[in-house]
Amino acid sequence: MSARERILDAAADVMRERGVAGATTKEIAKAAGYSEALLYKHFRDKEQLMLSVLKERMPAFAARAVPGEATVEANLVAVVHGGLAFYRRAFPMMASMAAQPVLLAATRTSLRQYGAGPHEPVRALTRYLDAERDLGRVAAGADTAAAAALLMGACFQQGFLHYFAAAPDAPDLPESAAADLVRPLLPALLP
Repeated sequence: MSARERILDAAADVMRERGVAGATTKEIAKAAGYSEALLYKHFRDKEQLMLSVLKERMPAFAARAVPGEATVEANLVAVVHGGLAFYRRAFPMMASMAAQPVLLAATRTSLRQYGAGPHEPVRALTRYLDAERDLGRVAAGADTAAAAALLMGACFQQGFLHYFAAAPDAPDLPESAAADLVRPLLPALLP
């Protein structure tokens, strides 16, 4: 395993345990068995490291739907299922940061430099639905941005509730939970 991979694994563990706000690069480097200087050879700053953890060590969901492949319903269920798992696992990492206004503002500014932030999953899902509309697989009058916001908001809320109620080693919510969230929106989306 490469040094970068070990650093990412250690960062994911430390950030889940202590939150992003409580995790230091020094602590992450130590957990990986490396110096902080080596960590900075692979990651420009803590925000880039956090983004890499979110992209590479968390369940993916925004990029699962490919326009024209599978059905719109199947693609949405896959995205939502991944979103439920992502938000459940991301919540303990992000809660400490969100609770500190100064840190949240600094993180918000830093993430903008990377073109990242919590709005990106909604934008990605909107782009997917827009592409499906261009293919005629989503109704011409469908409000794709509202549908994307509703689905991602439901993922966030249900992911948090599962994190709050379940044991840390409990399995992720089943695909049927994702299907239950998608089903009510289908009449407004499908032609």
